Amino acid sequence: MEASEVQVDLVRKERIGIAEAVFCLQKNVKQIEVILEESKKYGGSILLTRLSEEKYLTLKPETLGEMDYDPLSETGFHCLDTSQKKQEPAKCVIISAGTSDARVAREAMRTLEFSGIQAHMIFDVGVAGIWRLMARIEEIRNYPVVIAVAGMDAALPTVLGGLVPGVVIALPTSNGYGASRDGETALAACLSSCAPGIVVCNIDNGYGAACAALRILFATGYPLTSEPGKAVP
Repeated sequence: MEASEVQVDLVRKERIGIAEAVFCLQKNVKQIEVILEESKKYGGSILLTRLSEEKYLTLKPETLGEMDYDPLSETGFHCLDTSQKKQEPAKCVIISAGTSDARVAREAMRTLEFSGIQAHMIFDVGVAGIWRLMARIEEIRNYPVVIAVAGMDAALPTVLGGLVPGVVIALPTSNGYGASRDGETALAACLSSCAPGIVVCNIDNGYGAACAALRILFATGYPLTSEPGKAVP
């Protein structure tokens, strides 16, 4: 693969407020290396999603030294300087129905973190044991943006949509038995929700859910960072 085949979107951050990201699932290691080299030439940081640990470990040693990698979410931050990052109060909470949804939930969290936004995480509060959710509901109501991650029948976003005033972003996952159809049932349930105003993202798309949250926070005046990983002055 030649560098001429790569066109890194270097000004996406300035254009829409969200920096460039690389979806690595169908890319080979050589393609990923070329993209990172092109990005580095311009001094940019870049987010990698669906980067398997196997691919990550076969990157060049110098690339590994420039990468902040999380194997659970399969995300990587390349050349991201977080040394000056200021800890802003979290404006987004990510809630997972079960521990099986943790990978997708962490992809959302890491995407927000790449853009300098802290998110609070609440795991394993699905409606099968709804007392777990109700024990945290007053806490959840304090957040203007709620990402609800759920597979199977994906009831969690609908329940939250009827209990909290913030924006609820439904993130269906592919977890579940046969009739769950790799997340299609969860997606249909979220789209068919009777709770008004729920935003629905694609199956297992933690990155997309986080980007929806970023757009909402940007539109409401939350101080997003001018550069990924750098603090607001």
